[in-house]
Amino acid sequence: MPVMLLREVGYARPATVEQALSLLREHDGARALAGGQTLINVMKARAASPDVLVDLSAIPQLRGIDLDPDGTVRIGPMTTYTELIGSAEARARPILGEVCAQIADVQVRNRGTIGGNVCSSDPTNHLPPVMVAVGAEMTIASAEGERTVAAADFFLGVYMTAVAPGELLTKISIPPGRHDGFASIPIGKDGTCIVNAAASANGDLRVALGCVGAVPEVVEPASTEPDAVREAVRAAALDPPSDVHASAAYRRHLAEVVAARAVQQASERARD
Repeated sequence: MPVMLLREVGYARPATVEQALSLLREHDGARALAGGQTLINVMKARAASPDVLVDLSAIPQLRGIDLDPDGTVRIGPMTTYTELIGSAEARARPILGEVCAQIADVQVRNRGTIGGNVCSSDPTNHLPPVMVAVGAEMTIASAEGERTVAAADFFLGVYMTAVAPGELLTKISIPPGRHDGFASIPIGKDGTCIVNAAASANGDLRVALGCVGAVPEVVEPASTEPDAVREAVRAAALDPPSDVHASAAYRRHLAEVVAARAVQQASERARD
């Protein structure tokens, strides 16, 4: 008897957020399906076995990018990386498109979504530290209504976010600002990150480090000088994992390097 790649799973394609929430509440084993770039691979590995996939691709409320008069960028979670890269509205916060252009390859960028990236809460992803550094706010819908969670409180652990069972991420709001930076050490040209860092110099300097813990680690250097940035990273007493790509000690070293590079980029833009 042939072995199936995926076990049998139910499938639903709601047309509204309300229908999607109803389906997620109705089925305890339901999972929202965005671009599928992470979830389907996890299912292939049998690391996740949802009973029902709730496909969000037919819900227009979850797509699109808007720019408020004050410069706030509002992103629908089903917006793809490619759509964001090409968006005139998203250019109000240039770091967004710049980082999305570094994610994987063209095929993945055409299919993968912003919401799927952040909701997977994979420590090696590009966007979680960016969202934390720029002070993004996440709107989460449930049967009881909507609530807003700061990005710094959104990521709870590996594959864990503030989106509880039966809830959906419906909007990502990015405040105005142009003085940002991002640096990473990827696995190959199109791979995920060994270590990355996003920096924001819009007001107080803030750096969010990725791949060094279960969630982005925030440090606030005393100045933009490289030595000050490195000292702030060292003072954070990071305890990153070791794996085939890097030891814990090497990741701590790389964290200093990418943090300094991200801050340099942000500070150069602040001077322009």
